[in-house]
Amino acid sequence: MKDIPIIIGLIKESCKDFKNPIVTEIGDQTGNPFKVLVSCLLSLRTKDEVTGKVCKELFSIAQTPEEILKIPLDKFEKIIYKTGFYKTKARNIRNICKILIQDYNSKVPNEEEELLKFKGVGRKTMNIVMTYGFKSNDNIAVDIHVHRIPNRIGWVKTKTPEQTEVELKKVVPKTNWQDINNIFVTFGQNICKPISPLCSKCSINKYCKKVNVKKSR
Repeated sequence: MKDIPIIIGLIKESCKDFKNPIVTEIGDQTGNPFKVLVSCLLSLRTKDEVTGKVCKELFSIAQTPEEILKIPLDKFEKIIYKTGFYKTKARNIRNICKILIQDYNSKVPNEEEELLKFKGVGRKTMNIVMTYGFKSNDNIAVDIHVHRIPNRIGWVKTKTPEQTEVELKKVVPKTNWQDINNIFVTFGQNICKPISPLCSKCSINKYCKKVNVKKSR
């Protein structure tokens, strides 16, 4: 596992010409935990280009819990409709806004346990808010790409994202934790795809367990 920092560097370099995940972009551009939280909830099971357009429209008229709640429900649902599961997302986001106003002075809490209390917020969303909203160095956000790729290349052998989060923290140097979600999502969307990965174009194929198993056959 001594090569992990090298591999992360190679992945990062190979992804520099691709767009960052939309939630990362919103975090970098705004430094606003509330926008990161809302955009992450909207991004679930939604392509980045759709999430980006919806977030741009929504944040042009509402940037705080109070402003979102001022939008009539039917109009709010219409704005986020294209993200899919829009009724559930609308309900969760509006409920979170109410709780933020009532219990947190309209501010997103900077604590894992508090974030996980919100309906619709799981470990992935919590970790993304902590990492890209609060710039925490103590979290690794594990989505399907961050779960799949370390298993594919042989860093971990896990069955669930939760297990992957625990195991990655054991093998990845902490200085790289903030990079993991961002670069692996970009890498997984463009190169190390779930089906038909572009192994011939991959900058880390010599380190990849899957590629090397194929070569040994």
